[in-house]
Amino acid sequence: MSTSDVTKDGLQGQREGRDALIGQGTGKIERRRRRGGRGERAMVPKAEFTSYYGKPVLNPPVWQAADIAGYFFLGGLAGAGSVLAAGAELTGRPAAARALKISSLVAITGSAVALVHDLGRPARFYNMLRVLKPTSPMSVGSWLLAAYGPAAGAAAVLDVTGLFKPLSRTATVGAATLGPAVAAYTAVLAADTAVPAWHEGYRELPLVFVGSATAAASGMALLASPVAETAPMRSAAVFGAGLELAAAKLMERRLGMLAEPYRQGTGGKLTRAAEILSVAGAAGGALLGGRSRVAAALSGAALLAGSACTRFGIFHAGMQSAKDPKYTIVPQRERADARDAAKTEGA
Repeated sequence: MSTSDVTKDGLQGQREGRDALIGQGTGKIERRRRRGGRGERAMVPKAEFTSYYGKPVLNPPVWQAADIAGYFFLGGLAGAGSVLAAGAELTGRPAAARALKISSLVAITGSAVALVHDLGRPARFYNMLRVLKPTSPMSVGSWLLAAYGPAAGAAAVLDVTGLFKPLSRTATVGAATLGPAVAAYTAVLAADTAVPAWHEGYRELPLVFVGSATAAASGMALLASPVAETAPMRSAAVFGAGLELAAAKLMERRLGMLAEPYRQGTGGKLTRAAEILSVAGAAGGALLGGRSRVAAALSGAALLAGSACTRFGIFHAGMQSAKDPKYTIVPQRERADARDAAKTEGA
């Protein structure tokens, strides 16, 4: 007990260290003047982020890499291939056009198979076509596939058989019209999820996918077409690889800490492999693809492999960001702090 007493000369007999310290000890904030008013500053440091027994804050997607990353890659190859096929046909390159039409049909078939396999049964894909919801990338993408698939199939079959040439030309143009959307919508689909490394990359991810798809389709043309007909595809390969790499670097720079999954682990390894293969394929096609059939084929194979590594790298980076709670909590806290700072500045 305290033995202090209050006398006419003041407090007597108090014990040292028992004085109340205003604004300290039990106080968690101190007041200070800001812009002529009174503001608050936290005196207790923020707690480190934690999750329940280290469990992920998000439930990571249950998607399998072979299904979803394969779906991303094959859809991009098909969509960009239809655009290049239409250009080749209109510029008098029939062999290249035919090769790209066939590859687009095979790729979109494989993409649809991968999607249905992930869904579990074909009826689920059919059920997605029962309504059209413009705000849902999955709904819009399902309708895109339903429209693009028959067009790509008709373009390839009619070209090979030589039947109904006016209808063949119409199907080719139709597939080319839908091709860019088919190549890009999977990026919008990924960014529409809560997976941090995908969601926060919504600005650049479509450009990465379109560039990767263009490089892949160009690689297919180099691999399967006569050297004399591949000049435009070699230029497209340089453009696609350049767009993919520039957009990916811009995205990583903007994402800050969220770019770590794109540089580390399985995602990082695949991303680095994609960069090497894409640059090698584009350079080889531009410099040697017009002189040597072997060089053109090797360059095309490198471009295809690089595009596949890009899609699988993005897939694994997203899965890693969903599993680690810091990639969810820290960006949310930074956004909340930025909003608080903006309110304080505007007060």
